[in-house]
Amino acid sequence: MKQHTLAVLVENKAGVLSRVTNLFSRRGFNIESLAVGTCEEPGMSRITIVVIGDDEKVEQVTKQLNKLIDIIKVSDLMENERVERELALIKVAADPGTSRAEIMQIAEIFRAQIVDVGAKTMVLQVVGDTDKIDALEKLLRQYGIKELVRTGRIGILRGSKTAGTGK
Repeated sequence: MKQHTLAVLVENKAGVLSRVTNLFSRRGFNIESLAVGTCEEPGMSRITIVVIGDDEKVEQVTKQLNKLIDIIKVSDLMENERVERELALIKVAADPGTSRAEIMQIAEIFRAQIVDVGAKTMVLQVVGDTDKIDALEKLLRQYGIKELVRTGRIGILRGSKTAGTGK
């Protein structure tokens, strides 16, 4: 079993996301990450789905996705060189004094931005691959993470290949 990142180009219509996620549910796939947004094609959106499964099952789901109405194209990004990123906002306990300075040093190392400072907390914003965000989260746990929000992974193919229609 391995991780697959699927880029699904869809018509931007009500109910499309529901039909896509229902297909995964019926096949017994747990969606590890899901991100949806508009893309370069007017009237279309891209759904980025991260699932864990063997190649054969993911290929079956991909074929079934292609049969759904409003699906334009399905690409498995894992088959190509790609750039993947995720965004996280992390609210961490930060007493005025030494812990703030330490948190700021950690943020600098990870190229995270401090986007809010409260009386007893700081909010960090970090963009990167999943491993980078996991590592930052692990380091910040010692200070006390009050809240953590992650966007889910998005990806794009390197070079001239596209996961879109190629227009």
